[in-house]
Amino acid sequence: MPTPAAPHLARLIPNAITVTALCTGLSAIRFALAERWEWAVSLILIAAVLDAMDGRIARLLRVASTFGAELDSLSDFISFGIAPAVVLYLYSLQTWEGTGWAFTLFFSTCMALRLARFNTNMDASQPEWTKTFSVGVPAPAGAILALLPLMVGFALEMNFRNSPLLFSCSLTLTGLLMISRIPTYGLKKVRIPLSLIRPFLITVAVVMAALFSIPWWTLSIGTFLYILSIPLSVGAYKKRKGEMA
Repeated sequence: MPTPAAPHLARLIPNAITVTALCTGLSAIRFALAERWEWAVSLILIAAVLDAMDGRIARLLRVASTFGAELDSLSDFISFGIAPAVVLYLYSLQTWEGTGWAFTLFFSTCMALRLARFNTNMDASQPEWTKTFSVGVPAPAGAILALLPLMVGFALEMNFRNSPLLFSCSLTLTGLLMISRIPTYGLKKVRIPLSLIRPFLITVAVVMAALFSIPWWTLSIGTFLYILSIPLSVGAYKKRKGEMA
């Protein structure tokens, strides 16, 4: 029986990025145990960036595979379902002991359900226009939303460790948004009109300058803007659905 040919390095690049995202997200827990909170949150954010890259690179290189999709889903659950919840538990919710852990489990369970629904609907036949929207809040966005109070605390240089109610609400509301049927904008399919390409690139430059200058303010404001976009996405979805009816 002939030995299978060794895969080209290009075929392994997307999976390598996914594994890097997994290790990055999981390492956030290590830094949380050391009470290096800004590093812990930063690693989860980096994992979100890597998660946005691996699938696109796989499609660009035409090496997308079922194995890669399953690996990506597992990485998402660890980086965005387990790591943020454990970080918030170690930061504040542990003062509530078992009750705090219940909120941690609730968020992780919602993330698992959200990813399972996404995987089962991946091959479902849907109208092309619906691909502009995600069903519920995506996994990386859910992790960032859950961490929003912590990022605001970094921006204001305030310690919210004695406010477990704040983080329990954050985990609960975000978990419910992830498993909801609320349509949210998906950046993967957003098209930029030719007339707006230059303003868009200038905006990106401004945002990057702000990110390097005042990172936690920039990330907090960006997350609030995402929250404000949810009602707009619901309205846009209903309008488009009415036009297609």
